[in-house]
Amino acid sequence: MRTSPHLVKPTPLQIVMLKVAAALLPGIAAYVWVFGAGILLQLLLATVTAIATEAACLKLRKYPIKPFITDGSAIVTAWLLALSLPPLSAWWMVVLATIIAIALAKHLYGGLGQNPFNPAMVGFAVMIVSFPAQMSRWNAPLGIAGVDLTAWQQFGYIFTGNLPNGLAFDTLASATPLDAVKTALMQSHSMAEIFSGAIFQAGFANWLPSQMGLIAAAYLLGGLFLLQQRVIQWHLPVAFLAVLAGMSGLFYLIDPAHYTSPSFHLFSGAAMLGAFFIVTDPVSGPTTPRGRLIYAGLIGLLTWLIRTYGGYPDGVAFAVLIMNIATPFIDQYTQPAVFGRKKGAQQGGKA
Repeated sequence: MRTSPHLVKPTPLQIVMLKVAAALLPGIAAYVWVFGAGILLQLLLATVTAIATEAACLKLRKYPIKPFITDGSAIVTAWLLALSLPPLSAWWMVVLATIIAIALAKHLYGGLGQNPFNPAMVGFAVMIVSFPAQMSRWNAPLGIAGVDLTAWQQFGYIFTGNLPNGLAFDTLASATPLDAVKTALMQSHSMAEIFSGAIFQAGFANWLPSQMGLIAAAYLLGGLFLLQQRVIQWHLPVAFLAVLAGMSGLFYLIDPAHYTSPSFHLFSGAAMLGAFFIVTDPVSGPTTPRGRLIYAGLIGLLTWLIRTYGGYPDGVAFAVLIMNIATPFIDQYTQPAVFGRKKGAQQGGKA
């Protein structure tokens, strides 16, 4: 029998995860173009570890393995986590972070659909708190690095920590734009001094709006695809980006010498990745439209506060985890009234 147009058959989870993975491909391609092929090995390591950890946890819990392994959720978590780590992170860091994300942040709370925190962000947060020095070791983008490593040289460094011809990592290392700006502002430099400093003179001034914008635009393209496919709803990315841009724009207008512009915040760090792929996690976020706006808007506010005043260059991961804690309260106080009953009467009946 044909159903009413108001009844919609739910999309299988495998199809949803496949669309999310497909939406990440433009960002991955841009990432490879800017930083090199090392990220491909990181994605492979994270994927294999996520599948193996998922299978081990399911076996320990006496759950069927195949249905959960093939739903794609573990792979998407692995990809988001790998894309959040430095591209030349040691192999053991990727493996450890993925085990934490799948075993502790997901299965410890009951598995798929039960986790109160975003698993990928839990893995990232544990690593940056436990290994801050290693998590800050980003290689410079290809084209402005002292030496551009080939794919095999990047793979070798990930597994062995050794560089060819006696090179040191300092030859490749570069502060991220967010880290460079935060460090300079803490030393009471003005924005004019920062953007005319050694890092930007070395190529960042030309690299930032092009390659960095390329990665952000690629994630934006993937996010628009998810919106078009109705995999995610507009409330979360729009509220997050609007508040992040609004706060940075307000303070930039007040004091442009000591605050960065909205475009800098939107097109650097994990802003676009977070807006469309992390903040939109359906399990750890609110379920009501008004709740989603509040939730994502507060994540945007916390991200700006952590970036500006906190101890870490980027604040997306910690902002998401903080608001994950508040999700039950947001849901409780943003539930619409039951059809046919006044909201006050409904609340009075509960009392």
